[in-house]
Amino acid sequence: MNIRKGKPEDMKSVLELIQELAIFEKEPDAVLITEDDLVRDGFGENPLFHVFVAEVEKEIVGIALYYYRYSTWKGKTIHLEDLIVKDKMRGSGLGFALYSEIMKQGKKDNVRRIDWNVLDWNTPAVKFYENSGAKVLDEWRVVQMDEIGINSFLAKIN
Repeated sequence: MNIRKGKPEDMKSVLELIQELAIFEKEPDAVLITEDDLVRDGFGENPLFHVFVAEVEKEIVGIALYYYRYSTWKGKTIHLEDLIVKDKMRGSGLGFALYSEIMKQGKKDNVRRIDWNVLDWNTPAVKFYENSGAKVLDEWRVVQMDEIGINSFLAKIN
């Protein structure tokens, strides 16, 4: 197993893993981004995200995609957008290795918090995070507005 920073030429495999996650999360049609979007957004002058990839025998079988945020209470933070391991590799320690890499990056960057979301029905992931010392905050709700909602809201106020 080799964990390394992702490169533009890895984005085809990264996109395939994102699509695999969407199927696992019962949202197979939700992924709208393209390989070109990933290359543009992750490797330009001001990248919007960073990614670690996990390789086994030169095949990318896992990723940890993250970006920086700012907390009014904590300062610079890391948001772990997705930690994805191919189904065939789950239980191999690959997820732990990627997770550890994110924690090391946070320490290196002197962040005061790393946060992420987990579906409440994904009990193996919830247990994994709790066993690592992470707090799963049941009282907070994730709030999102999709493109249709944004347009609808703006139409109402204009």
